[in-house]
Amino acid sequence: MKKNILSSIIAVIIAVLVSSCSATHSGYMANSAALSSANFSYLKQNINGQATATYVLGIGGLAKATLVDNAKQRMLENNPLKSNQTFANLTVNFKNSYYLGLFAKVKCTVTADIVEFK
Repeated sequence: MKKNILSSIIAVIIAVLVSSCSATHSGYMANSAALSSANFSYLKQNINGQATATYVLGIGGLAKATLVDNAKQRMLENNPLKSNQTFANLTVNFKNSYYLGLFAKVKCTVTADIVEFK
């Protein structure tokens, strides 16, 4: 009888720990270049940079603006812009993952296209 109760308690604890993980997604799109006339060409599409922050009980990590800036800087490090080039179709996405209600991980991904003006 005691083994059944103990097994049931352990099963419930494992179920709670596994089911308490969740994630939410959010994001926005901004255009940083005026692409109204045909005076440009796409050089690269869907380049990205990422940054993450971890919070324990809501403490720690970085502010959203800092996460976006870090992700953009990583994107620029891997894809430096040259003369007459700029980003277009810029998107910023956030994925918030929660674990046990105690920990949270925020991942910011900045994605863009590089265009070159003639």
